[in-house]
Amino acid sequence: MENFTNPALLFFILGIVAVQIKSDLRIPQNSSKFLSIYLLISIGFNGGQELSHGGINGEIILSMLLGLSLALVTPIISFFILKRKFTPENAGAIAASYGSVSAVTFVTASSFLEYENVGFGGHMIAVMALMEAPAIIVGILLINYFKTEKEEGELKLRKTVWHSLTNGSVLLIIGSLVIGYLASDKQAEGIRPFTTDIFKGFLAVFLLDMGISSGKQLSAIVKKGVYPFLFSSVMPFIYGTLALFISFLITDQPGNQLLFAILGASASYIAVPAAMKQAVPNANPSLYLPMALGITFPINVVIGIPIYYSIIQYMHG
Repeated sequence: MENFTNPALLFFILGIVAVQIKSDLRIPQNSSKFLSIYLLISIGFNGGQELSHGGINGEIILSMLLGLSLALVTPIISFFILKRKFTPENAGAIAASYGSVSAVTFVTASSFLEYENVGFGGHMIAVMALMEAPAIIVGILLINYFKTEKEEGELKLRKTVWHSLTNGSVLLIIGSLVIGYLASDKQAEGIRPFTTDIFKGFLAVFLLDMGISSGKQLSAIVKKGVYPFLFSSVMPFIYGTLALFISFLITDQPGNQLLFAILGASASYIAVPAAMKQAVPNANPSLYLPMALGITFPINVVIGIPIYYSIIQYMHG
């Protein structure tokens, strides 16, 4: 119930309500793009600062390996579940979405932890960045292997890998992480009003925009039947719970454990659509985009985060 009174979450719900009552409330496209850039810079920079203070240890290495494993295994499981109902192209694109991660969901979870005064390691930002590209590559490989008809020209795996690594969101989060790692405490203090003080306000406006986008996508997914809805609402909880319990084996920090659950449960609706549009034009974006943004994102933000945190509190006694 505390999560429901979080202003950022209430702005997200306001966006959904605005669409349902057919309001003309909109966030200008350029402003929306700036907000996403700002959030990625802020979370990456602060994560780099935290990482520079902690150094590299066994927990960080194991965290990286867990993130990479989730990014490789999750799309494979998803693909074979989805292949029974969808073409290989659509199954692969959806699987890549659920193997990759949502930076916005991660940012929302980190804001929740800040609200609860729970810390987390800066290396979790690096784990998130590491998980973006592998799932896309796995999705492309599965599509290539299982598609029934050979199209003119093979899908360019090397080009897809490069596009995944140079995707704006991936590049920005990795670059900001490195900059934060290299900056001294005195240098970081100089831009703290930008990277920290106004973060919650911009997050609220961005989630308002996400609420508007999610509200529009909900109507599109309803037309696709019950199977996409079941997958996008049930499977993330399975992946998130699995990631959470595995994380208990490598870290005892509640903040890191929650973020692992969210990394396992979230689905990409920025990096994956950009990559799939270029690599697999036959994949239907009206399937994988509404599933990730219209269903999985709201469920994770409204229900998933507090449920995972409750499990963590219970496990910690």
